Amino acid sequence: MAADSALTTDFPVYVIGGGPGGLAVAAVLRKQDVRVIVLEKSDAVGASWRRHYDRLRLHTTRRKSALPGLSMPRSFGRWTARADVVRYLDKYAEFHQLEVVTGVEVTRVERAPDGTGWLLHATGGRKLTARAVVVATGYNHTPRVPSWPGLDSYGGELLHAGEYRNPQPYAGKDVLVVGAGNTGAEIAVDLVEGGAARVRLAVRTVPHIVRRSTAGWPAQSTAILVRRLPTWLVNPAAALLCRIAVPDLSSKGLPRPDTGLYSRVREGAIPVQDVGLIDAVRGGLVEPVAAVDSFEADKVVLADGSRISPDVVIAATGYVRALEGLVGDLGVLDARGRPVVHGGRSPKQAPGLYFTGFTNPISGMLRELAIDARRIGNRIRKTAAAR
Repeated sequence: MAADSALTTDFPVYVIGGGPGGLAVAAVLRKQDVRVIVLEKSDAVGASWRRHYDRLRLHTTRRKSALPGLSMPRSFGRWTARADVVRYLDKYAEFHQLEVVTGVEVTRVERAPDGTGWLLHATGGRKLTARAVVVATGYNHTPRVPSWPGLDSYGGELLHAGEYRNPQPYAGKDVLVVGAGNTGAEIAVDLVEGGAARVRLAVRTVPHIVRRSTAGWPAQSTAILVRRLPTWLVNPAAALLCRIAVPDLSSKGLPRPDTGLYSRVREGAIPVQDVGLIDAVRGGLVEPVAAVDSFEADKVVLADGSRISPDVVIAATGYVRALEGLVGDLGVLDARGRPVVHGGRSPKQAPGLYFTGFTNPISGMLRELAIDARRIGNRIRKTAAAR
C-alpha cells in the first residue's frame, strides 16, 4: 500500500475503487509500465466482498472468474467462496505490486482547468490531477430500500440484505425476505438451513430459475455462448430447458414466469441460479408470498391485501450505483444513473474517462471485468502513444 503523500507527485492514471474491476485495470496498466494509483475509500481492497453474507459462493466457475495475470488457486474449488475471493483480491494487489491508497474517497471528478486531463476532489481537501480516470466504484454501491408507505413508523426489525451475514441471529424467528433475486433466494435458503422458524419470500416479479450446473455443464458457459444471439432465438430455447430442468412450483406459489428469460436479461434481470431454493420451496420450507405493498405499525401489508407480522424483514432490494455526485454533471450517465458507455470506450464528451463494473452480465461479472480491464488498458496505452 502506498502513502498518500505520493498522490500529487506526478500525472498518473487514477482508478476510483479497489474492488475486482479497479484492481484488474490497475494490474493491466502496471504491466504496461503506466503509473496507476488505486483510490479506495475503505481500509482494504475488495470492500464489498468483505461485507457479503458468509455462505456466498460465485455462480461462475473458478477458471472463468480470475482477473488478468493471476489464476485462482485450484484449492478454492469450482465455486469459489466469498472468503476465498477476499483472499484472492488481497493476493492480487500484492502480486502485481499495485499502488493502492486506502481511506481516500473521491467525491467529484471534473475536467482539469487546462483541459489536458482530469481533476479529482477527494477527502481531506485533496485535489489530484490525472491524465485518465477509471471509475470502478461498483455495481453494488449503495443499498436501496424502497420508500414503502408506512415504513418510517414501522415498529418491527428491518435490515437491508447488505447487513445480513449469517442465519445465527434469526434462529427460531419468523423472517420475511423481500426480493426474489439471487441474493434474496440465497438468504432465504440460508435462513432455513440455519434454523429460522418460518421463512417467507416476497415476490414482485417471478424470477427465472436455472440450475447452476447441469450434468457438469455450468450455466455460465451457456450464457457465454448465447449472450450475443437474438432474443427471439434464446427465449424459446431457454423456456424449453427450464421446463426440463426446473419443476413447476405453481402450487407452491412460485409459477413459471410469463416473460422470456432473455427478454428479462436485456432489461437487467439476471436469472436466479439455484443453490437450494427449488427444494426449499417444493418442501414448503420457503413460502413465496405477494410483494410488499406497505407497512402498518408492526405489520407488513402485502400486495394481495394480506397482513403478516414477521419478527424480521430482510430487504434484498438491490443497490444503486450512486454516480450522480461523482460524475453527474459531466453528461456521462443515462436516465437511470448508469454510465452511457463502459469498458474501453470513453464518452464522447469526456475523453479519458472510463467505467467498469456497472453492468450485470449473464456471462459472469468477474469475467467481464477482466475483459474490460484489458480493453481499458489498451485504450489508455494507445491514446498515450498517439500523443
